[in-house]
Amino acid sequence: MTGHEPILGASLEELRATRSSVKWRAYPPDVLPAWVAEMDARPCAPVVEAVTAALRRGDTGYPWVRPFEDAFTGFAKRRWGWAPEPGPVVADVMIGIAELLHVLTPTDGAVVLSPPCYDSFYGFVASVRRRLVTAPLSRRGGADHRLDPEALDRAFADAGPGSAYVLCNPQNPTGTVHTADELATLARIAGRRGVTVISDEIHAPLVQPGTTYTPYLAVPEAARGIAVVSASKAWNLAGLKAAMVVPGPEARDAVGALHEVVTHGANHLGVIAQTAAYAEGEAWLDQLLGEVADRRALLARLLAERLPAVVPTPAQATYLAWLDCRGLGLADPAEVFLERGRVAVSAGTLYDPAATGWVRFNLATSAEVVTEAVARMAAAVA
Repeated sequence: MTGHEPILGASLEELRATRSSVKWRAYPPDVLPAWVAEMDARPCAPVVEAVTAALRRGDTGYPWVRPFEDAFTGFAKRRWGWAPEPGPVVADVMIGIAELLHVLTPTDGAVVLSPPCYDSFYGFVASVRRRLVTAPLSRRGGADHRLDPEALDRAFADAGPGSAYVLCNPQNPTGTVHTADELATLARIAGRRGVTVISDEIHAPLVQPGTTYTPYLAVPEAARGIAVVSASKAWNLAGLKAAMVVPGPEARDAVGALHEVVTHGANHLGVIAQTAAYAEGEAWLDQLLGEVADRRALLARLLAERLPAVVPTPAQATYLAWLDCRGLGLADPAEVFLERGRVAVSAGTLYDPAATGWVRFNLATSAEVVTEAVARMAAAVA
């Protein structure tokens, strides 16, 4: 693709005709999908070329991950000045986290989450049959969702030594980018309480220009932590899965406890695609980030004009908007937007059981779709 062709420019007609993924097929054709975290993006050319070439030459066997490791470490150094130590490559981020929870926490142990957070965190904690403990993000300043040291300390004490904390860095759905100081404080509390921090950093490349992103393991205090990374979210490669478990300097033995068969799940074409994304996809990514910023500004402007009772949370990362709809006085705004407006957004209670009156809106689409979605949402509550 050229630098002049929009990445998020496909028309609604084109999207309906060309997309066969769950985002565009889960609801009837008259529903605008703004729910699941999948972009309506034109693909990154180096990724297309790498995968197409592999298929043409019949290179469809089991993955060889060394190029993937090199591509990610090069990207991390260029982007964040971080030199990670690569670890095992696994099927995807959440499978990697689940396997880590199995080997790092006792069967009667606990896992701490900070809602609002990625909804699948709850499901995977249940799947590994660990006790759930929460340390909600704070609301300092009224709308700034930040890690709360006091809540973390209470939750870690409740969870007990040997438990784990799954960090969302950056945070989904709020778009919060945790600062180096916040991450250092988290690491010190975790160390004092004997808690292992596992950082989901799938949204890390999606931090807006002008905002400093800090990988959790780049904080010296986080030596016992573990990160799980993937290019799938930033380059829209959910159908080409692969992820890497990255140990902190003092967590290599812990990560080494993962059974070797866990590394068999990565998709060979996914490894090839993500290697190309990390190694050759930064120009595409930079253009995408500019377009996402434009969509976020468009969404804020349209809401202020058409639906002022809905307030977007300030965000520095992701292509998701965390919308405060409590001013509408609705028990379930997501249901109303769907049934009356034919717009599918995600209910806030998926990310925080206490977040009634909130929704998550996916803005990684064309300006046409964002504009039409807000118009429909406004009509639904008129």
